[in-house]
Amino acid sequence: MIFPKYIKPGDTIAVTAPSHGIDKEDDKMRFMHGKEQLEAKGYNVYFTDNVFAGSDRFGRSSSAKDKAAQFNACVKDPAVTAIFSASGGDFLAEILPYIDVEALKENPKWFQGYSDNTSLCYYLATKADISTAYGANFSDFGMDPWELSVSRGLGVLEGKVKVQESFETYQDGLWGRDDIFGGYAKDKPVCWRNVLGEKDGKIEMTGRILGGCLDVLMNISGTRYDGTLEFIDKYKDDGIIWFLESFDLHFEQMMESLWKMKEMGWFNHTSGIIFGRQLFYPEERYDGAPLPTYEDVIKERLEELNVPIIMDADIGHKGPQFVMIEGALAKVESEGGRGKVAYI
Repeated sequence: MIFPKYIKPGDTIAVTAPSHGIDKEDDKMRFMHGKEQLEAKGYNVYFTDNVFAGSDRFGRSSSAKDKAAQFNACVKDPAVTAIFSASGGDFLAEILPYIDVEALKENPKWFQGYSDNTSLCYYLATKADISTAYGANFSDFGMDPWELSVSRGLGVLEGKVKVQESFETYQDGLWGRDDIFGGYAKDKPVCWRNVLGEKDGKIEMTGRILGGCLDVLMNISGTRYDGTLEFIDKYKDDGIIWFLESFDLHFEQMMESLWKMKEMGWFNHTSGIIFGRQLFYPEERYDGAPLPTYEDVIKERLEELNVPIIMDADIGHKGPQFVMIEGALAKVESEGGRGKVAYI
């Protein structure tokens, strides 16, 4: 697998908008503050033209070809060693036909983002065999002071952080900020849950990290940008640790998505599965009748795999979140509500 070089002060970090763009003045100020803080650490930072372009009537920063062209320009810039997504959103997958994968193979560099950015992270990892980083979009660098997740996440790309331990608290939802440079609300305690496969109160699993936002994975599954079966067969001797999280999949969609993954053979050679904290998941019908819980669905669909499964990990939309390196070998542990991911 191709792992880009670790980044270091003096390098250039490019920020582009392959999904939504930024147009609110508060968000622009936050981005500029993030740029200043990274520059204070010795990095050069620049924004492509579509970052502050806002979004068109389809919710895109610019057209598919234009988004891809701006990404490809970052790839071909020899000074750039990492590319961060400005935001999540919708329709990133439409740029995949235009991505210059060969240029990226010749000059590998990190791409990081999450949510809608799953399309690009997953495509590059499974089809091009280039490792990517599933983690916070650029906005988090605008926090002042930085949360631990920000400094530690940067440390992962610098090669200084090999172990990420669970945080103490998290933000339970998408809330507005009173402070432009504010961090997470962190209104609930973090508690990893061992759902299946616990032995003596602990879960341990080792394998190659693979996954992303389940909503997005299902959009690209079965297309020519889906290299899952080839990837898991190539690395079957290492085993696969799936990390999955969802934005707003409801009960029925979760049931269908996990069924589809099984039927496509995606869970072959799986060592274990980690689910991040789900963002929107109603647990009752419109008439007030209860629905199966997220855990109910996971057990119903995946118990037969006979692999360890963890829920409520520090991954995805309810930050702070880990940086999950697609394709990296890792050991994951969960015990007593605490957990960690160690790259090996």
